[in-house]
Amino acid sequence: MDTFTDDLETKTPKTSGGYTLGQSAADLVGVHGATPVAQRASADQAAVAATAATNSTPYGYSEAQANAIVTLLNEIRAALVEKGIIKGSA
Repeated sequence: MDTFTDDLETKTPKTSGGYTLGQSAADLVGVHGATPVAQRASADQAAVAATAATNSTPYGYSEAQANAIVTLLNEIRAALVEKGIIKGSA
């Protein structure tokens, strides 16, 4: 079974479209020495509802929309830290 490392060592992409990290959501992937993990799946990854900006609440967002943005951002951060793409703290 070829590994991603083997492909990089030979500089030969598996397909003409380039490299793929993980062939399915269950494949384990890690970066910068992080423990390889499967793709995250969580309701916290849902897109935040796009509503028109308003000047009647702070920053143009309703409280619910602002909370949803924070939840989504924290989930994105957790996914990046888990994969080793960012450290997550100093």
